[in-house]
Amino acid sequence: MLPIPAAPPFPNSRLPVLLYRAAVLADACGIERAFAVCGWSNAWRNGIYPFHHFHSIAHEVLGIAAGRVVVRLGGPAGKEVELAAGDVVVIPAGVAHCNLREDGPLLVVGAYPGGARFDTLRGDPDAFQAAASRAAAVAIPDRDPVPGHDALRRLWTAAGV
Repeated sequence: MLPIPAAPPFPNSRLPVLLYRAAVLADACGIERAFAVCGWSNAWRNGIYPFHHFHSIAHEVLGIAAGRVVVRLGGPAGKEVELAAGDVVVIPAGVAHCNLREDGPLLVVGAYPGGARFDTLRGDPDAFQAAASRAAAVAIPDRDPVPGHDALRRLWTAAGV
């Protein structure tokens, strides 16, 4: 659990980033299916953008299917987290994330609760208030994206008060 406080122009979130180590098999199809079983869909396969960005209208889950990556969470002064194949990270709406460096061919599976649509914002200072308001209004999902886990709703509900 990683709290990521606001760092304008990135809203970040009162909800902590959730990190699950070795939570899934390192297989893109399997990760996609695991997320879908839990109601997280609109999946994609790719890497992680090498620039700070966030989603103001959806929470996002990332499952590492192959490789290793160091991600900075929260903007340029944020926290660095190393992720490896099998790891899953749940990123609340508004939390900036950026690929700092990767090792080996990186393959990431991303998805959104309820198949939500998403936007990709890069931290425009003039749009900060509107983006922060949208991100704060995104509902807490009913289910954790990782089968067998149930921390999301409990931790995010507690943090959202």
